[in-house]
Amino acid sequence: MKLGVLTVPLYDMTLEEAAKYLSGLGVETLELGTGGSPGNKHMNPDEMTDEKIAEVKEMLTKYNLDIAVFSCHGNPVHPDPAVRDKDRSDFEKTVLLAEKFGIDTIVTFGGCPGDGKGGLVPNWVTCTWPKYYSELLKWQWEEVLIPYWKEAVAFANAHGVKKIALEMHPGFAIYNPTTLLRLREAVGETIGANFDPSHLFWQGINPADAIKELKGAIYHFHAKDTKIDQRNTAISGVLETRGYASVAERAWAFRTVGYGHDALVWKEIISALAVIGYTGAVSIEHEDALMTPKEGLEKAIEFLKPLLIKEKSSKIWWA
Repeated sequence: MKLGVLTVPLYDMTLEEAAKYLSGLGVETLELGTGGSPGNKHMNPDEMTDEKIAEVKEMLTKYNLDIAVFSCHGNPVHPDPAVRDKDRSDFEKTVLLAEKFGIDTIVTFGGCPGDGKGGLVPNWVTCTWPKYYSELLKWQWEEVLIPYWKEAVAFANAHGVKKIALEMHPGFAIYNPTTLLRLREAVGETIGANFDPSHLFWQGINPADAIKELKGAIYHFHAKDTKIDQRNTAISGVLETRGYASVAERAWAFRTVGYGHDALVWKEIISALAVIGYTGAVSIEHEDALMTPKEGLEKAIEFLKPLLIKEKSSKIWWA
């Protein structure tokens, strides 16, 4: 496993400044935004000429870093054509850029369609009754999600991208292992997971168990934590619409790793990754409202360093 960072919190730095800073902290690999919600401050596909790509590769080598994935989280099945077209364009540009860099994995969301033809707002279906919800969910999957991702996979494969890591995120159709595996079965093994425990904790999902359920289908990993406020949850449940800044009132809040769950929980998560043979990036995504970017990243890096399993055991040497 390699210690990585999604560089979005460091957008006040240039890419080289961020690379130098993170390398000095012991980071080994980077996740770079290329569009969508991560933005593209550090990696704008429209600016990446062959000469610029060579410069970036040389610079990263200087700091003993590489690029794990490009990320373009968006909603490519958004019912509003303006949003949909922008996010599909970002996805396609990211695939073409990955081809030039020789990167075979990109990260995004599965997307969420609307409430039928003519709607302009996504509709995340989370219940089966009244019946119109079940009917809508069937339409979303059969008429929108599966057809789109079949086309997207074909485009990605034609340009050397063999892994599309969908972040399981509430608000989108792919939000847990069940929905991820459903799309993977329908579309093929190019579809896999960007496994982010922070979005699973508050749904009541055990990340270590979910990792084992997704054996062979985890293509990237985000290290981000969530703190469940037991008092607020006992009163209001886990569905939460208050702003992220309302940490004291929310049922849950994103935290730097170690501030939502202790080291034992994270050791179980890292061990589960080792059990299924995952050897890729453990990429820190810092979205802690209580910490600055630098403090949150530095605490996360120091927390994770001793937890990562770096060497693969070749045999049971003591038996």
